[in-house]
Amino acid sequence: MAVGVREMQITVQWSSEVSAKLRELAICIGIINGIKPEKDNSELHRLKEAVYKEVRAKYAVEALKDNPAVRAYRDFYWKLGVDPTKTRPSGEALLRRVLHGNELPNISTVVDAYNLASLKTIIPISGFDINRVSPPFSVRFGRDIEVFAGIGMDKPMSLTDKTLVLADENRVLCIYPYRDSDYTKIGMQTRNAIIVGYGASGILENQLKEAVETTLSFIKQVSNGEIELVKMFKP
Repeated sequence: MAVGVREMQITVQWSSEVSAKLRELAICIGIINGIKPEKDNSELHRLKEAVYKEVRAKYAVEALKDNPAVRAYRDFYWKLGVDPTKTRPSGEALLRRVLHGNELPNISTVVDAYNLASLKTIIPISGFDINRVSPPFSVRFGRDIEVFAGIGMDKPMSLTDKTLVLADENRVLCIYPYRDSDYTKIGMQTRNAIIVGYGASGILENQLKEAVETTLSFIKQVSNGEIELVKMFKP
């Protein structure tokens, strides 16, 4: 049976190790229900055109490394032992693609909308089908026995105790903050969605909240729906 959005209590637990090592972290969670994903529509085309025009006028690809938000996520990746020049933060990767004159891949109106919000704000964003997650959520490090099947991965990967993750009661939802679970992804059947914006040291709370609000607004613009919740969580 589908989970009613109002019935779901969203809480986030932070492991003691994360709280001790990464106290600067924060995440922002938003909920939108009653969405109607489509493969494509004219409203999405208008939104893409507007966002592409805005970011191409605002940013130059050769100067991105000096952008404060880009720098914040790159520094955070290094802290996690991830090379951000090989595995780029998702917001930066999407923005670079557009600045190089390319378009984002067309997945669906909902997924394309949150990708547009991520490249516009440079904040990594996840989207999950609310009926495929089991709160409470937790931000913790991986466990050696865990495996993770991410969107677009050929085969599951084994996690380590150095892998920072967002998880629910049953599984890892995201390798924080760049790879989402295939199982919980938003599809054409999704009607209620959870949006997560991932913070890092140097990213202000209002930046994070604005990114999630922008994402929800974009989704509503192209796929309808009603915004249910926007809430910040910190260790």
